[in-house]
Amino acid sequence: MANLLVRGIDDQLVKALKARAGAHGRSAEAEHRAILAAALSRPRKRSFAEMVADMPPVGTDADFERVSSESKVPRVFD
Repeated sequence: MANLLVRGIDDQLVKALKARAGAHGRSAEAEHRAILAAALSRPRKRSFAEMVADMPPVGTDADFERVSSESKVPRVFD
């Protein structure tokens, strides 16, 4: 297992890490590992193209036809 050394951490950040570790009943090092694991093990965000490609084929082209501007639009908010 590899080691990681982080230098130049703000004192307030170290205090917050230690307080959070204490609240979870573990060492600051264990808390640091847990934070890193949670932040880096999230699933990768999918691109818009990937999401569109996964959409099921529903409806027909007629479902998406434009309404003629000549026809009267119903007034639903009056």
